[in-house]
Amino acid sequence: MSDTPRPHTPGPGDRLVLATRNAHKVAELRAILGEVGVRRELVGADAFPEVGEVAETGVTFEENALLKAHALARATGLPALADDSGLCVDVLGGAPGILSARWSGRHGDDRANLELLLAQLDGIPDEHRGAHFACAAALALPDGTERVATGRLPGTLRRVPAGEGGFGYDPILQPEGETRTCAELSPAEKNAISHRGRAFRALAPHLRDLIG
Repeated sequence: MSDTPRPHTPGPGDRLVLATRNAHKVAELRAILGEVGVRRELVGADAFPEVGEVAETGVTFEENALLKAHALARATGLPALADDSGLCVDVLGGAPGILSARWSGRHGDDRANLELLLAQLDGIPDEHRGAHFACAAALALPDGTERVATGRLPGTLRRVPAGEGGFGYDPILQPEGETRTCAELSPAEKNAISHRGRAFRALAPHLRDLIG
């Protein structure tokens, strides 16, 4: 008989739920957490259709991430992850910020949000088109334990969208030191530098300490 340990296959009790129904985010987080050694099965909130949407009533990314994580942990009895992220534009005083996903008035309309933002920045010279993506990543356990970590991706805003990858404002943010937009990067390249990648990598030690 071999003494070689068998690979661990996650069971129902090994699940970790991500507070989003955005398939892009779920796939992105699976890749990021896999890279840092988190082996639990990650499922999106759509695996729990009975759980309603959480009102994002916080005034910071951290507050909204924690609201979502705690709500899902309570409803499912599972450790829950959530993030709140957005684009912060220097000349707009940090807007759209926490309103990034609904900047045009309808939540999740990426094209309308992007077009409105570009129209608002029309005429702004290149040297004043600085911006950054910001992300707060939160972990909440059913017993109320919580942890939060943050990440940023600084860059400048293009005048015309470029690239077919990513989502949201990815086609117009060109990260510092890059000649391409986030939407022109491969998923692996984007995860290595993204605000979300940085936030969840910073959260990973807490994940390992609290849930293994």
